[in-house]
Amino acid sequence: MTDIGSLKSRNRVRWSVAKITRAKEFGPVAKRLVAAKARYQSVSARTGVPWFVIAVIHEREASQRWDTQLGQGDPLNKVSKHVPKGRGPFKTWEDGAYDALALCAPFAAKWRDWSPGGTMTLLEEYNGLGYATRGLPSPYVWSGTDQYVKGKYVADGVFDPNAVDRQLGCAGLILAMAKLDPSVSFIDTPAPPPPDIHAPEPVPVAAPKPLVKSKTLWATIAAGATTAGSAFVDALGDWRVWCALIVLLLLAYVIWERNGKPDIRGLVR
Repeated sequence: MTDIGSLKSRNRVRWSVAKITRAKEFGPVAKRLVAAKARYQSVSARTGVPWFVIAVIHEREASQRWDTQLGQGDPLNKVSKHVPKGRGPFKTWEDGAYDALALCAPFAAKWRDWSPGGTMTLLEEYNGLGYATRGLPSPYVWSGTDQYVKGKYVADGVFDPNAVDRQLGCAGLILAMAKLDPSVSFIDTPAPPPPDIHAPEPVPVAAPKPLVKSKTLWATIAAGATTAGSAFVDALGDWRVWCALIVLLLLAYVIWERNGKPDIRGLVR
């Protein structure tokens, strides 16, 4: 099993010293890929994969044909027969590209390390780690640079140590594109994961009310009672209140006289 951390380190070193050996071939292709930057950026916005990474995968898998699937170069309007199998059909190239990057191994949309070593490792994973298990640089990444000489899988599981990959590798393409467009650059610090667009919105929770200490509560009650008592005393000083009390007493006396005085002798013995 390949140690991804070690592979990142090896690819970082390779990138730091790599030189293009087939410059005349890289130039026109790099220019063509940069010219389609807007389309690659539209997929980048949906996946988080740098646009130039999408561009070089497109070139390696399908020679930048827009009627193919990014995942393996099969026709866009048919179900794919090559790995990843069973994908499609898709209405647009962009939809097929999103499927390849977000829903198929190695799930580039979930990759967070877009440093030079991390980017080259993701591209190598995209094609397979068979070369890494042999301790060899992947031609998918390094073909056309001084980091690759020979050795190629000519069929699934069939390695020919003398075969030479004539396709242009991703690293050389990125080097050539960087000369044409300054936005072709790496992020040395791993980017944070993108927000989950399917996650529910957080439900706001009201802050709990502070508890009232017992001393504070009794002080509040005492203050209320004092205020009520003061209000009652103030009311007694009002002549209108006294007049009302006298009227009520007279009315009670008249009712008492009319109904007769109660005999309370039986109650007191």
